[in-house]
Amino acid sequence: MTDTVKTPAPSIMQTLLGLSSQQKMGLMVAIAATIAVLVGLWMWGQTPDYRVLYSNLSDRDGGAIIESLQQQNIPYKFAEGGGALLVPSNLVHEVRLRLASQGLPKGGTVGFELMESQKFGTSQFLEQVNYQRALEGELARSMQTLDAVANARVHLAIPKPSVFVKEQQKPSASVVLALHPGRTLDPGQVNGIVHLVSSSIPNMSAQNVTILDQNGNMLSSTRDPNEQSMDATQLKYVRDIEQDYIKRIEAILIPITGQQNVKAQVTANIDFSQVEQTAETYRPNQKPDSAAVRSSQTKEALNGINNTGGVPGALTNQPPVPATAPIVKPANGATASASAASAANTLKEATMNYEVDRTIQHTKLPVGNIRRLSVAVVMNNRNSVDKSGKPTSKPYTDAEKAQIIALVKDAMGFDAKRGDTLNLLNSAFNNDQETLPEVPFWKDTENVELAKEALKYLLIAGTVGFLLFGVIRPSFRNIAAQAAARAEAEAAEAELHSGEDGGNMANEKLHAENSFEKNLQLAKQLTKDDPKIVASVVKEWVNKDE
Repeated sequence: MTDTVKTPAPSIMQTLLGLSSQQKMGLMVAIAATIAVLVGLWMWGQTPDYRVLYSNLSDRDGGAIIESLQQQNIPYKFAEGGGALLVPSNLVHEVRLRLASQGLPKGGTVGFELMESQKFGTSQFLEQVNYQRALEGELARSMQTLDAVANARVHLAIPKPSVFVKEQQKPSASVVLALHPGRTLDPGQVNGIVHLVSSSIPNMSAQNVTILDQNGNMLSSTRDPNEQSMDATQLKYVRDIEQDYIKRIEAILIPITGQQNVKAQVTANIDFSQVEQTAETYRPNQKPDSAAVRSSQTKEALNGINNTGGVPGALTNQPPVPATAPIVKPANGATASASAASAANTLKEATMNYEVDRTIQHTKLPVGNIRRLSVAVVMNNRNSVDKSGKPTSKPYTDAEKAQIIALVKDAMGFDAKRGDTLNLLNSAFNNDQETLPEVPFWKDTENVELAKEALKYLLIAGTVGFLLFGVIRPSFRNIAAQAAARAEAEAAEAELHSGEDGGNMANEKLHAENSFEKNLQLAKQLTKDDPKIVASVVKEWVNKDE
């Protein structure tokens, strides 16, 4: 029985050297492909996330920004189809600040620098067009300084001046605003833009300014300013009034009830109507001696006696001569008779006009008067501790409620004639806070971003593991298995050859041994049968050795 000798496993070098040309070529291609995939995965993992730096850039601004990025060795690329300039997400804010320090982007609009390139001999029409373009550009730049405005365009319609009043036309303006995603303008900002444009153009009213956003929504109001309606300012005024009364009521009740044990709500009815009135009043007639005389007229006439004598003509129209005393005194009877006749025929009229005592009063009532207040107050029960130390809750007594109502009325300036109302409720508060549903972890933004990063690295690790354990390792195993099988086959073949040679030698040895045994038996039998012959043979062997 023979022992089997195990051959050692071939080394990797011996295995590679033992491969055929086609196997070597396939192995090299597999290794090269694996290395390329690993490098690609590593580069993909190291590639930063790109975000928009600027969009809708003009050619001039785009070229200047790209040149600046190249000087700063900042990677960039363009979005397909959008024309947006992209940079790594972790550098967006830093790059914007750097470009802003360089005055970039300047914007596609031109301002008054357009007037600097005026050529000699330019027509008046071209000068007017350039001035209008420059004015539109300056207004657009001013609007772009707002945080919510990404881009702005202004169109001005300025009519030609006319010396005729009837032919004069008012200028108008149209503004298109492109807002940042998720940003809006409140009415105050819209009104600010409207007044900015109207104040920049002579004779332009705010009603002639139209503002649209990028979606075509009307932002400016076309309401007539004479129309009375609630606007944002008036609503804010109402809210401020209500909050002021709420603070007053809670401030006076918190020392009694404690913090978080009282809640108040106020509804204010405010009168925003504008009222102007004029009143003219007259007093009763005054006494003549105390009244002021406005005018007086006295008239005296003599009837039936004509003291003028002479023939009508030029001499009778002459002015009277100075009076002279008579030489001869008339008789008393004649004088009395003439005086009586004169008194009987005399008519006197007197007219006296006094000033009328009147008062004219022009009153303009203030805007924002309070018409009515409605107040609702809720109080928690009084919290106390009983003899056993257990917390208890008891409502307020009627007397205490009456005192609290009086305090609230004084704090709010309660006026029953105005129609004010007050409602007080004493009840136990429900302190169980409502638990808001938690956001699922798969909807949390941070978890989503973390999952994306983890998925990327898991994909890289899975690909590397598949290449190592699913492609390369099985390939080496197959190659090693083939080499080992080939080595075992060679060893088996060698062992087979060595086994055949040993078998022949064993057969020959066995044959020899069988012949010796046979000869030995024959010799023994010969010794028994004829001892003389055996003795002579031994004697001959001895003599031969000597």
